[in-house]
Formats: sequence, structure tokens, C-alpha cells
Amino acid sequence: MKISILCSDESHPVNAFLQRWIDQNHDSHQISLVRKKKELLGGDILVLVSCSEIVSAADRALYRASLVLHASKLPVGRGWSPHIWQIIEGAQEVTLSLLEAEDKVDSGRIWHQVTFPVPKHALWDEINELLFNAEIELIDLAIHEFDTVIPKPQDMTIATELAYYPRRIPEASKLDAECSIASQFDLIRVCAPTRFPAFFELHGKKYKLTVEKIHDKSNQN
Repeated sequence: MKISILCSDESHPVNAFLQRWIDQNHDSHQISLVRKKKELLGGDILVLVSCSEIVSAADRALYRASLVLHASKLPVGRGWSPHIWQIIEGAQEVTLSLLEAEDKVDSGRIWHQVTFPVPKHALWDEINELLFNAEIELIDLAIHEFDTVIPKPQDMTIATELAYYPRRIPEASKLDAECSIASQFDLIRVCAPTRFPAFFELHGKKYKLTVEKIHDKSNQN
């Protein structure tokens, strides 16, 4: 199959997982990883992964199927970085949706959904690994079941008052210096130290907070 993957951010941590998958499958499929939609040449499947561009109907028409990976149980959790906001809200599992790209964001028919647990102790890099492995699983499913999948419309009967998550900005990683670590741990643990570092302000200064899990014989998890 001829497959294009559009991932806008060259520095996004998902790229390592995508490149590994491409290396493992290049003998079976013609795969290209691109950063801009103007680089799309057409083919069988277009997969949008952390894509910040609007991909129009004309762009999608170049492919037999154009699919989006979205980390929520759609139609709940539309918008930006849904798994991050849900974990901050206290979620202990994440559902990843593979859906058809449409003009209206996150509104397409669902091809597959997978749910994975997120341990309360998991930090940003561990959460990323869980999510990105699930994304690879769904890309494989899209290929293997391409001719047999029966896409399902989203159940809008449960979508009367759906929240639309905002785009993540650095200010969203700000901690309250007067509150406990425990009460803010779900925010702290999703803050990647390079892309979205946790920080707090105290005594007129700003401080970056980095958390690393310590593994020893008494704590192997």
C-alpha cells in the first residue's frame, strides 16, 4: 500500500515511534513521513498524527482513506491534547480513536477505538509510550482491515454538552506554590521537561520543576 503520515512537528516525541514503524514496514508498503500537506502526493492511506494543519477535502481526495488519530473516546473529548487534559482531570485510562478526517474537526466516522490504562504513578514519558504504541497498533489495524472495516458514525446522542479542549500553552503547566505536590501531581506528571515544563512562581522568581521516577529494589514499578 502507499501510505502517507503527516506529522507537523519534527520535534514531537511520536516521531521516533513512527520512524521505527516505517523501518519495520518499508519492505511491505511504500511509506512517507511528511511535515507539510503540500508534500502529500496521494495514495491509499493518509494518517494524520499530531497534525496542526487543516487538511481540506481536496487534500483528502488524493487518498482512498484519510484518517486521524485522536486520544479520546469520541465524540467526548474533541479538541487539542485530549489525553493530557483528561489525565489532569483524574482519568486513569485513555481511549484512542482512529477516525475519518472531515472538514469539521474530530467529527468523522470511527474505524477503531482502543483503551489502555494509565497508572497513577506514570510520568509523561511513560504515558507517551503507552499512547504512541496504541497509535502504531491502530495504524496496523487500518492497513490490515482496510477492505473489511465498517466505519461507525459518532454517537451524537451523548454529545449535547461536549467540552472542546483548548490548545495546550506553556501557561497551562503553571503550578500553585501554595498547594501540595500530591494535589497537583496529575498536572506535574504530564509536563514534559523540554516541551511543556512544569513551573511555579515564588518570591518574584519563576522556577522550573522536573520530576524523575527513582527505581530501586523496593520500588520496581
